[in-house]
Parts: sequence; structure tokens; C-alpha cells
Amino acid sequence: MTGRRSTAWRVALACLLVALLAVLVSSVVTLVLVDRTARQVTQEALAQQADVVARQLDAGVPLAAVEPLLRGQDIAVVVLPDPVADPVLARALERAGAARALAGRPVSAVVTADGTGWVVEARPAAGSAFALVRAPERGPLGSPLLGRTLGFALLAGSLAAILVGAGAGTVLARPLRRTARAARELADGARDVRVPVRGPAEVADVAAAVNELADALARSEGRQRRFLLSVSHELRTPLTAVRGLAESLADGVVTGDDVPGAGEVMVREALRLDRLVADLIDLARLEADDVRVDLQIVDPVALVDEAAEVWRGRCAGAGIAFRAETARDVGPVLADPRRLRQVLDGFAENAVRVVPPGAALVFAVHGDGAVEVRDGGPGLAPEDYPVAFERGLLHDRYDGRRPVGLGGIGLALAHGLVTRMGGTVTAGPAPEGGACFTVRLAAAGPADGPGASPGPRYGLR
Repeated sequence: MTGRRSTAWRVALACLLVALLAVLVSSVVTLVLVDRTARQVTQEALAQQADVVARQLDAGVPLAAVEPLLRGQDIAVVVLPDPVADPVLARALERAGAARALAGRPVSAVVTADGTGWVVEARPAAGSAFALVRAPERGPLGSPLLGRTLGFALLAGSLAAILVGAGAGTVLARPLRRTARAARELADGARDVRVPVRGPAEVADVAAAVNELADALARSEGRQRRFLLSVSHELRTPLTAVRGLAESLADGVVTGDDVPGAGEVMVREALRLDRLVADLIDLARLEADDVRVDLQIVDPVALVDEAAEVWRGRCAGAGIAFRAETARDVGPVLADPRRLRQVLDGFAENAVRVVPPGAALVFAVHGDGAVEVRDGGPGLAPEDYPVAFERGLLHDRYDGRRPVGLGGIGLALAHGLVTRMGGTVTAGPAPEGGACFTVRLAAAGPADGPGASPGPRYGLR
């Protein structure tokens, strides 16, 4: 922030520049109009004087009687066709065509001779002709008063612009400074900070955005705390079991034929801990963009058939009706087979946990290569499907009402892995009555055919 100019300063400078520009433009336009008007008025006045002089000469008044009065008004009187001593005046008369007055035609002209403007009015009178020539028209551009007036206008406009700009900038910047203070408080950890949404539309939009950010941060940190509490609970349960059995073995409480059973429980709980830690590590690496994904040409039907062999046996032991549905002529997709299998196993693991005996678990592959895992379990509430992949959200909602996974990170991990492979994953109701999770991946194109490289790698560091 150091070295940056404030909004008030910028607004004041902008107002000053606008005021200066407005004064200059208006001054130039005004001067041009005034100068043009002055020349027109001078020409009309000189024409009227020429007409008066012509009538007087026709009435017998000698020209010498009116000439001093005209010369006192900076008007040169020339008797035509007498020679003119002043060469500039002579050129002006020539360019105006004053000699036409000798033929009985009045002449009115504004000409330039040697860079100077002249007003020429020639009239026939008393059998001859004369011309009245106005001295060079300086107009307002040559007046010293003009410089003083223009300088005063610039000074007054500048002062007014600075005052107005500083005031307007201060008023505009006040809500922005208030919003900046709120943002700094949010950065310092305060989550109850809210900014009044008022002022100009843009400022109100910024205030509303900061308020939305505060709400989002509060929700995100709340979910994170609940997630950590959930993971802590999941870790504590197997650790407690392992510790209790280990202490029993150490104290000699478990002996003889009970030792193998205790060992199996310890191994099972240790594997549970290992899965949870592995999922946490994968999720953390996904969020840190540090997961390696090797895209290859994968036959989704073959991969689902391979997974089906494993889950058919597990479902048979749990009394669950398992079946695989695969379409014909399914094209290959680009995927990491190990990660895709991890995703399908995760969906199936969640399903087996809640599907009652006799209900179905289905692996399906559609003609477009989409892979589904459907079940006949209790499913989810309609409002839960759009948020199913948010970390720990479903775990918090269904914990205590049905069996839940380890910390509620499985669906978030699946979403991250599928997204990293360039695909999409969605959740919705299944025809079997439970939930349906659908994975769609990019089809393998001609460039990914036999002999081609395995494909690009994502997430490499």
C-alpha cells in the first residue's frame, strides 16, 4: 500500500484536469466566436457609415468635412481612383475589388493583406467613388484583458475542481476504507466482521462481496473443524482398540487361544488406520496439486469386469445381489486405471456399508463409456446429491443414522481424482432405490491409438 495514491487524490486530480480542459476548450470556442462576431459587427458598422457618407456626398457635403471624424475612429478614407501611398492598404483595396465602386456597384469585403485583416467598404457617390477601410481588427485575442480573464478563469476552475474532487474523493473513499479495514480483520482471523452495503453500486458490490467472503470463510472453517473432529474420532476408535488389546497382551490378560483373535482385531484396526491415513494423504496431495495421474488408453468394460470379480465375492458373503451391466462396442477412454479402480472401489465400499441383504449393487458401463456404481440402499435426500462430494458434509449429516465412512473423505477424494483425470463425477438417485455415482471420462481419440504414447501426465511436480 505504501507509495500508492489515495482515491481522494486521484478524484481531485481527475476533477482538476477536467476543469482545466473544460476552461481551455470553452475559452478557445468563445474567443473564436467573439472574434468572428466582432469582425461581423465591425463590417456592419462600417457599411452603415459608408452608406451615410455616400448620402452626404450626394447631398453636396464635401468629403473633407467628414474625413476627420472617420479618421478619429481609425477608419481610413480613400478617394477612388487616387493612388494610395500605403502599399499594404493599396493591396487590401486591390484584393477587395474596391475599383468596382467606380462602375456604380457598392463593395463590401473582408480581406487579408500581409497577414493582417482589413474591412473594406467602397461606395459610388457624387459622380465618383470612395472607400472606407477599417484599421486592422485585433479583436479579443490581442487584448491584455483577455489574458487576465483567462488566467482568473483557470485559477478559479482549478481551485473549485480541487475542492470538489477532494470532497468527492473523500466521500467515495470512505466506504472503501471501511471495506479494506473489514478485509484486514478477516485476514487477522475475525469472522464476525460485516460491512454495511450502501453507497454507489460498485462500492456496495465490493461490500457485499466481502460479506459473502466472510460467510464463506466461516462455513469453510466450520466444515474444516467438523472434519477434523470427525477424523480425530475415526482415528481414536481403532487406536483405542489397538491400545487396549496391546495392553491386555502385555499384562497377560489375553493368553492362550485368545491371542490369535486379538491379533486379528489389531491387524484389522491397523489396516483401517492405514486406509484412513492413505486417504488423508491423497486428499491433501490433491488439494496441493501434487497427485500423479498417468493417463492411458483404458477399456472401461475390462476394468469393470476386473473389479466385478472382486466385489461379486464380497457381496455374496454379505448377502448382496451383485451384477455387472456392460454395453457392447464401448470405446476406450483416457484414464489412470489405478486411480479409476480406486474410485470404483470407494463407491462400492460405501454402498456395501449401507445396502441391506437382498438389495442390489450394480457396476454398469454405458455406450458412451460412462461408468456407474448403483445400489439398492437407503440413498440420499434430494438436496444432498448436489453437495455429495463436499468434504465431510454427508458424514456429518448421516453420522449416527447409518454406517458412515472413515472421516467422510472418500467421496471428496473420488471427485478430486476424477477431476484430475479430466472427467466428471455426479451423484443421483438409482433405479434400484439407492444412490448412483456416474463417472464420465474423455474418449480416447485417433491420436491415442496403438503405438501412441500413454498420454499426458497431470499433477507432476
